[in-house]
Amino acid sequence: MALGEFELIDRYFREAGCRRGDVVLGVGDDGAILRPPEGFDLIAVSDTLVEGVHFPAGAPARSVGHRALAVNLSDIAAMGGAPAWSLLALTLPRADETWLKEFAKGFSLLALEHEVSLVGGDTTRGPLMIGVQVLGFVPHGVALRRAGGRPGDLICVSGTPGDAAAGLALLAPDAREGVGDPISRAALRARFEYPTPRLELGRQLRDIASACIDVSDGLAGDIGKLAASSGCAAVIDLECVPRSEALATLVREGVFEERDALRFMLAGGDDYELAFTVPPENREALAELEARGDVFVIGTFVEAKASEPLVAIRTERQELQQYLDALPSSFDHFGG
Repeated sequence: MALGEFELIDRYFREAGCRRGDVVLGVGDDGAILRPPEGFDLIAVSDTLVEGVHFPAGAPARSVGHRALAVNLSDIAAMGGAPAWSLLALTLPRADETWLKEFAKGFSLLALEHEVSLVGGDTTRGPLMIGVQVLGFVPHGVALRRAGGRPGDLICVSGTPGDAAAGLALLAPDAREGVGDPISRAALRARFEYPTPRLELGRQLRDIASACIDVSDGLAGDIGKLAASSGCAAVIDLECVPRSEALATLVREGVFEERDALRFMLAGGDDYELAFTVPPENREALAELEARGDVFVIGTFVEAKASEPLVAIRTERQELQQYLDALPSSFDHFGG
């Protein structure tokens, strides 16, 4: 017998995430009653994932549940906050219990890891679409923003951008199965299916970064958003942009061309790493993060000029410069 809305909520989502003392009333009523802490600002973020746009049709349900929450946690990370509460609006073509069980598991495991409580939401019938809102906190007055960078600030990124886009390419219907190192293929697919929100790093950056954004639509494009918000321009040194060993391996093996890798790294999106700027006077504190091996300086903010591009990517490999100049900077949901 098909599940009704209330049975669906009760069976799969009433206990999703962690139990928090600041939730007075959670799932099951007309609304949630929440008790924010004193001395903190509230951060509210929201993302919608649509099948065939943000994840492939037929994607594993556990991955879809994980990603639906992770992309929102990444926004909280970019503001230096800590997540607390989430709401889930789930549109389903049918109440498939096997799919729902796996989706809820992916969502709930990540929520438990980061102490997020699911406090409400809605379900309805239609094409598969997931809307998630997350509320979090940051100490009063210290939230990171996209604005705040200045000429001379160092441009930095966490992790290895491009892995998720490469992983998505490997999931495409026309991708060549079984070609290339299987460990590298699996690692790149995992970067797309199970992104890791950089919440700890975001909180560490509150003391040293001047501006921050999560890399969701492509490294170059998202750095362009930082630059525009800060009234600056950006110069990126291609040779400083990190590349994972998994992606490098598949390029060496011919699974991807070098230009594919550059497109993934600079314009691919879906990495949910953090791109941020650091003033020169905080270089010593930045060096401590660099020493961990997953934070990299890749460029500099410069004074914006009408005659110069918002984001310039420079390389010592002159045969690539024309390609880089013509590369789309980011994913556009409404682009052609």
